[in-house]
Amino acid sequence: MPAASAIKVMVVDDQTSMRAMIRRALQDLGFKDIRDKPSAVEALPAVKADRVHLIISDYNMPDMDGLQFLEAVRADGTIGKTVFIMLTGSADKEVVQKAAALGVNNYVVKPFAPAALKEKIERVFGELT
Repeated sequence: MPAASAIKVMVVDDQTSMRAMIRRALQDLGFKDIRDKPSAVEALPAVKADRVHLIISDYNMPDMDGLQFLEAVRADGTIGKTVFIMLTGSADKEVVQKAAALGVNNYVVKPFAPAALKEKIERVFGELT
């Protein structure tokens, strides 16, 4: 049972309001160390420079989408095992299948309730304290 406060999180979404909503939901769950970036292009070097335990990334972003970001993370020897949860605005089976093939740990369909996010995180880390 990991303490949520001990888990470092990187939230990646091109929408400021969505990053703020996810941050609030994580804070309500007890997470303290939450970083965020508006793009995968900015998040990738940040995660390499200062490792996190969990990446929560949107799928639909300009320049580098969530699948490309996931692929880049998985291909990196240092951060390749980082827990990765994909956010998607659609339950598009093709996107979900591609993410699964690339090694995503879980996914959340937007819009979502904080309880759904908590459940997806706990499926990977175990019950949070």
